[in-house]
Amino acid sequence: MKSIHIDIIHPANVHYFKHSIAKWKASGHQLIITCRNKEITYELLELEGLKYIPMGKNPRSALGKVFFLLKCEWSIFLLYIKKKPDLSLSFAASYVAHMSFLFGIPHISFDDTEHAGLNRKLYLPFTDLVLNPESYLLDLGKKQFKFKGHMELFYLNQKYYKPDSQIFSELGIDKQTPFVFLRFVSWGAFHDKGQMGFSDDYKIRLVEELATKYKIIISSEGKLPEELSHFQIRIKPNRVHHVLYYASLFIGEGATMASECAALGTPAIYVNSLDAGTLQQQAKNGLIHNLRYQSGVIELAFNILENKEYKKDLRAKVESLSKERYNLTDFLVWLVEEYPKSKKILLERRIDMKERFRDESSILEDNFSK
Repeated sequence: MKSIHIDIIHPANVHYFKHSIAKWKASGHQLIITCRNKEITYELLELEGLKYIPMGKNPRSALGKVFFLLKCEWSIFLLYIKKKPDLSLSFAASYVAHMSFLFGIPHISFDDTEHAGLNRKLYLPFTDLVLNPESYLLDLGKKQFKFKGHMELFYLNQKYYKPDSQIFSELGIDKQTPFVFLRFVSWGAFHDKGQMGFSDDYKIRLVEELATKYKIIISSEGKLPEELSHFQIRIKPNRVHHVLYYASLFIGEGATMASECAALGTPAIYVNSLDAGTLQQQAKNGLIHNLRYQSGVIELAFNILENKEYKKDLRAKVESLSKERYNLTDFLVWLVEEYPKSKKILLERRIDMKERFRDESSILEDNFSK
């Protein structure tokens, strides 16, 4: 049995790994989970019943971030002295890469953020294998493997996710009520410096115009303008994917939720000056609208909402694309359990991924009318 260290830096990471963790635990492997305190990450782990070692909160200032990373390095150093795992997994966590290298532990890193160049320089030389979505724009050399699909398909795939219409009751709205889900971010990450999405004035105008015809629900990392505070969503954070699934439209600055909509077949408008290969590919496939600026968003939103066939057609596209993919959770479970033999098989392309990790069920087939 293996001892596996998983580092969590973002709420989405909990979802990326949770099904694999359940399978590893069922097989008798030991799991060590470390976690940064970003937004709702601790709460998500607790809702999943997962024990974790808290790493603290990443400060907003550049200098504070440097000292925080040094603190994380020391924490992982002490952890590895006490419990030297057989393998480590992270989402481009440099401190995990460094300590894994120091202790001779293979480190597998995920990365789908091309613009995080400084962080990539910090983790890549010390990482054994890098896993990227097929749309990732950069060539990282011999240790790189690009999997088919995108990160959100680790948990919003056909095998592990089923939409739950009970969410309407939790939201306090009727099942026939069309609603628009908005997501605003805090712009606190290092790579967010100098970037932008919506201005506060545009947020208010956007809500005022959409609210004339549609129910509005907002999720926000930062403090909302006072005029919008009563639209703030109040549900358990592990239920948000059901909100996304049944939404008539998603509009937001968050790349993760936009990509989740691409997996679920929900119309999405992503507005952020930052871009990524995953988002470009999703836009190319007609799954999302990928915009750099807020101009024209209101007009585009009404064009989508007033097209009664838009969501049905979108879900047909998602269904078609799903037939060309494979189950990413089952792939990750195999990769870790058979490591390092699996790494060699993978990089030498001696495996039929679609045949080995087949996923034949569908989350969308009975829900086109939603």
